[in-house]
Amino acid sequence: MPEIQSKVASVDPVWRRVREEAAEAVRAEPLLGGLVHSSLLHHNSLERALAYRFSMKLASSEMSEQILREIADEAYAEDVELGQSARADVMAVFDRDPACHRFIQPILFFKGFQAIQAYRIGHWLWTQGRKDLAYFVQMRVSEVFGVDIHPAARIGKGIMIDHAHSIVIGETAVVGDNVSMLHSVTLGGTGKEDGDRHPKIGNGVMIGAGAKVLGNISVGYCSRIAAGSVVLHDVPHNTTVAGVPARVVGEAGCSQPSVTMDQLINGEI
Repeated sequence: MPEIQSKVASVDPVWRRVREEAAEAVRAEPLLGGLVHSSLLHHNSLERALAYRFSMKLASSEMSEQILREIADEAYAEDVELGQSARADVMAVFDRDPACHRFIQPILFFKGFQAIQAYRIGHWLWTQGRKDLAYFVQMRVSEVFGVDIHPAARIGKGIMIDHAHSIVIGETAVVGDNVSMLHSVTLGGTGKEDGDRHPKIGNGVMIGAGAKVLGNISVGYCSRIAAGSVVLHDVPHNTTVAGVPARVVGEAGCSQPSVTMDQLINGEI
């Protein structure tokens, strides 16, 4: 097994770094040895480690760890993009969250990252026609992490959700690649309408804390939505919107607002 793990790590730099950091974490804090070994060092790939974390976090008297582990292992085996997206998400958190100093932190401790990975398995179940099981995953993610993402929503890779408390993403929402959002963000509808009724968020968008984006509207790529804003209309590319209701207050301020995470408007909050 150690030889297999070494070969896998040699061609997977993310997994190699995770294992190196995990070993160092055990040396620095032996009391975490059980957690780190069971969650990371006992596995031969990032996918297997994520499947284990999924099962441990979402298990309950209604669904055992073993069943959830089998579901997750199947999902990662059938869809290689799940693992690729997870690696992009790890990098996104590490690059954008100043509180993240190691790759192991989001995997072990950050509920935003963990919730997104669980959503991805739920979405895979949804696309396989296993909708009731996908709803179960959605329910448990909401109960455990305080993040409610409909399994039919489509979310890209390189996603960073900071703090991740009270996130709501509706059924027909679409979130592009390299999007960052903070806590209490809602991508919701405007009433009881059916059909395509949720926002479409472009690549590279940053959504501030407490922002509400409502209805079947488009937020252009590399735009910023200021904290506490209520967005009811389309947002042009590379702009900043703020207010209730939100209006354009300027350009995005940089080419990659979701990466810089700059939440100031003209030098002011």
